[in-house]
Amino acid sequence: MSLQPGDSLTSHNFGLQIDGVMVEYLQEVSGLSIEQDVIEYQQVSSQGKPVTKKLPGVKKAGTCTVVRGMTQSAAFNQWITQSVNGQMDMARKNATIMVMDYMNNPVKRYNMRNAWCSKVDTSTVKAGEASALTESVTITFEELVIE
Repeated sequence: MSLQPGDSLTSHNFGLQIDGVMVEYLQEVSGLSIEQDVIEYQQVSSQGKPVTKKLPGVKKAGTCTVVRGMTQSAAFNQWITQSVNGQMDMARKNATIMVMDYMNNPVKRYNMRNAWCSKVDTSTVKAGEASALTESVTITFEELVIE
């Protein structure tokens, strides 16, 4: 059974690929957006009236934050380590946040070009607490393409 026309995707099944290899399933993604400058200029119409026009400008680089369960994903951990150690020749990767349907078929991709990790936050660690540990990782990218 596939999605019917008009059905929305659910937000519970998505993962992160680095250079085309699935490295982690994610708990949360936030701040993923595309933005570009807006160029505004004024001119006079052929009727002599002032007209304001807007044009698309340069696309901006962006960031997003992903939350994952604290796992032993070697590829993701290595990417974080390379990034925070400033090894940018190895840390800049093409990464994809992939949204999947309930059958784990990819249905939407957010491709981030020259992405690297700029920040890592861990969840609160508390003695006697029975909750999963998580990491919030801020990913910086130069370009976002949505497929």
